Amino acid sequence: MNEVNLFILADKTLTDVIFQIKEDQWDMKMPDDFPTFDPEANYTLREIITYHAYDEAWVPAMLLGKTMEEVGKDAFGEPFDNELLDGDPKEKYSALSDKAIAAALSLSEHELDTRIVHFSYGDFPAREALRHITSFRGLRVYDLSKALGIDTTMPQELVRGLWEMIEPRAEAWRKQGVFQRIFEVPEDAPLQHRLLGLTGRKP
Repeated sequence: MNEVNLFILADKTLTDVIFQIKEDQWDMKMPDDFPTFDPEANYTLREIITYHAYDEAWVPAMLLGKTMEEVGKDAFGEPFDNELLDGDPKEKYSALSDKAIAAALSLSEHELDTRIVHFSYGDFPAREALRHITSFRGLRVYDLSKALGIDTTMPQELVRGLWEMIEPRAEAWRKQGVFQRIFEVPEDAPLQHRLLGLTGRKP
C-alpha cells in the first residue's frame, strides 16, 4: 500500500473511532497511559480531539508546501483551545478529514518525492511527511479506542500497512522521541500486538 492510500485508511479509521464517542464522554479526562507529547498534562477527550482537528486542518496547506508563516500561525487557532469543533464536533471533524484526504489524493507520484512539506521540527519530502502524519493517526486508532472502552482491534490492512511503514524506521524515530521504549511481546504474537509493543504501547 502506498503512502497516500495508507494515510487515507488511517485517517478514515480514526474518524470512525471519533464517531463512536458518546456525548457524555467529551469532558472525560484521558487515562494516565494515554500517549501525549506532554506527559504532565491532564487533557480531556475534547482537547485531544480538538488537537487532532487542528492537525487535520493544516494538512491541505502543508501538502501544498506552504509554511505556517505563509498561511498565518493563527489560521486555525491554538491546538487545544480552538473552535474548529463547536456545534457538531463529529461532523466538523469528518469535514476536516475529507479535506485532508482530498489534499493527499491531489499529489502525483512525482510530487510525493519533490514537494517539500514544512513541519515545526523540520522539512521533509511529501512522501516522508505522509509517513509521519499517518503513524500519528494510525496509532491513535488504538489509543482512543482503548480510552473510550470500545473494541481496540484495528483493521488488519491498517495494521499491516503501519507495520511495514514503521518497523524499518522505528529505532530512528525512537531516537527522535517519537516512540517510548519497546514493550516486549512474544515473537509469535499477533501483528497488532507486535506493532503496539514496537511503538511503546502495552497490547
